[in-house]
Amino acid sequence: MRSMKFKLYQHKRNRFLKGMINASGVIYNHCIALHKRYYRMWGKHLSCAKLQSHVAKLRKRNRFWQTVGSQAVQDICQRIEKAYQLFFKYNNTGARPPGFKKVKKYKSFTLKQAGYKLLGGNRVKIGNKVYQFYQSREIEGKIKNLTIKRTALGELFMVVVVDEGSSSQVKFTTGKIAGFDFGLKAFLSCSDGTKIESPQFFKQSLNAIKKASKQHSRKLKGSTNRERARKNLVRKYEDISNRRRDWFWKLAHELTDKFDVLCFETLNLKGMQRLWGRKISDLALGEFLQILEWVAKKKNKRVVFIDQWYPSSKTCSNCGYILESLDLSIREWRCPKCQSVNARDENAARNIQMVGASSIGLGDVSRLRAAITA
Repeated sequence: MRSMKFKLYQHKRNRFLKGMINASGVIYNHCIALHKRYYRMWGKHLSCAKLQSHVAKLRKRNRFWQTVGSQAVQDICQRIEKAYQLFFKYNNTGARPPGFKKVKKYKSFTLKQAGYKLLGGNRVKIGNKVYQFYQSREIEGKIKNLTIKRTALGELFMVVVVDEGSSSQVKFTTGKIAGFDFGLKAFLSCSDGTKIESPQFFKQSLNAIKKASKQHSRKLKGSTNRERARKNLVRKYEDISNRRRDWFWKLAHELTDKFDVLCFETLNLKGMQRLWGRKISDLALGEFLQILEWVAKKKNKRVVFIDQWYPSSKTCSNCGYILESLDLSIREWRCPKCQSVNARDENAARNIQMVGASSIGLGDVSRLRAAITA
């Protein structure tokens, strides 16, 4: 599966697509209300099949709802069902059930087999209207679904998911394995001694964000100037997000070209967020790992994660001695057993490499046993 994103041309007929997104938001909120009412009355979870059947009947009597395709309505019910399943799964960790959303902030609707048709060139037919999009690449493969997304600026994008099938790929192997340790000083510390610094895009643009936010807060609520200031602030954030994502993709390709197996430590991102706040958000470690896993899968490379409780920083990479405690301010320490001097991040990266290699049968199994018993 592969998803491709195309921006739609600005045109007055785009108001029909925005109206369909608004109608999807109304249907979504109505479905959430039905779930809550059903639980109050019967004490049970409303199944997706019952919800779809009921909403289909309501849609026949509501002309505004009919602007949204029947498959898009089914997809809304499936989204809610998936959200509730995640809530049931992670209820013990403080997760909340899906709630109501503001219609003007509702983002998208999805069409699967029907309701759209790709015409020749850069044109697509959705409903009874034809729209144009910036075709930056050819759409190859079997189309599985099409999603129309609305950004905070009011711009529309078309996301096409295609099944490329078993496309033949040439596998480039380097025979190298590496471990990586995330840090606040350096974005990545590699087991071969190299360090990758993060550009910290949000920190670079912090003054511009503060200025745009101050201008927005000073405008009268509901005025045209406030809306203009809001869009200016959104553009600042989108610019940061785009630059960071571009850097992540380039870095992921660089690492997968250099190594065949990449080992990382499992991260507790929520705990790190509570400790270091904006710094962790700026690094966006979770987003980078998602991109890296996708690129590695595409290139037939492997990403390995070791247990987050393995003491990678406190373990000597030369002899395996484990310190009882190691303060975060200590960046270098001497092993009491073998007297080797270990730089904190590089030592952790080497340990992550050895444990990751052991977990997939490429290294010393004793390292894996130590990781399990730690």
